[in-house]
Amino acid sequence: MAFLERNFSTKLLHWEYWPFGIIQVPLFFMWLWYSLRERSLFYFSASNPGILSGGMMGESKFEVLSQIPNDLKPKTILIRFPSSKEEVIKKIAEAGLAFPLIFKPDLGERGWMVRRVDHPENVEDYLSEIKLDFIIQELIDLPLEFGVYYVRFPSEEKGKVNSITAKEFLYVQGDGTKTLQELIFEKDRAMLQWKLLEIKFQTQLSEIIPNGKRVELVSIGNHCLGTMFLNGNHLITPQLCETFDRLSKKIAGFYFGRYDLRCATPADLEDGRIKIVELNGCGAEPSHIYHPGSSLWKGIVDLITHWQNLYRVSKENHERGVAYLSFQEGRAIYRRFKALKVG
Repeated sequence: MAFLERNFSTKLLHWEYWPFGIIQVPLFFMWLWYSLRERSLFYFSASNPGILSGGMMGESKFEVLSQIPNDLKPKTILIRFPSSKEEVIKKIAEAGLAFPLIFKPDLGERGWMVRRVDHPENVEDYLSEIKLDFIIQELIDLPLEFGVYYVRFPSEEKGKVNSITAKEFLYVQGDGTKTLQELIFEKDRAMLQWKLLEIKFQTQLSEIIPNGKRVELVSIGNHCLGTMFLNGNHLITPQLCETFDRLSKKIAGFYFGRYDLRCATPADLEDGRIKIVELNGCGAEPSHIYHPGSSLWKGIVDLITHWQNLYRVSKENHERGVAYLSFQEGRAIYRRFKALKVG
């Protein structure tokens, strides 16, 4: 009971953990107003003509990644559902990939079913849960991970970066006296992931962690899995904006979205020496707002600005001939997306 009360208190007092829908309430009314103005519930689909629904729902992660130059992304393969363990391992070998690897749904959101798979024998576990096509990526072993939000208004020549999120993976640090379990229990962010960590580290929980040793608990850079999102907007420079503007213009029909990437240093980020693990369209958030202790009001203001920008990009593209998804098309994509996730 104390465990549940502590987690409830942590979530209640820190809005970064609040359910997604609560934060989005003001944005619902913006979406409704813009939909009425454009006579389309799916006006946002024009934001990125090169991505299905603009990247709000139903797009293939593999297809989006395929538009990015090979030297800027990890080696990635698509696995069709259903596939056997033997078929998957064969395709991994044919692609020249080696474990550990990252498995993730080709359709997905907010870290759902994203896993690091360390050994071939763990493939069967993933296959037992996934019920749709998925992608396998080489593990990019670079120390820094960022979410970089790019926007370009079709009426303007140059785009810009307006949000950078630095990601700190969930970890504990030993003191030479406490066990791994005790260290986890001392950290609220780790406690929220206890059900996952209890299984993952079941044979190590009683080990005493040496003084100063850092144990990474989760290696997936997703907020709902315990990663800390830090405001990195101080890293935005004219050179960084130029770098991402040049890259983004190479991606057909892309104006508005977030690069999730890894790199070695902030200087490499600025110069474009990066590996893009995912490119998300208009459905992605400027996630710097979840910096611990940040103002809820400021977060909502930033999201309102974000949706204003989304509307402007969509409307300008529409005025240049990009059609909005019809109600029937949008409904069909939404139903397929939800059916695949449930299935």
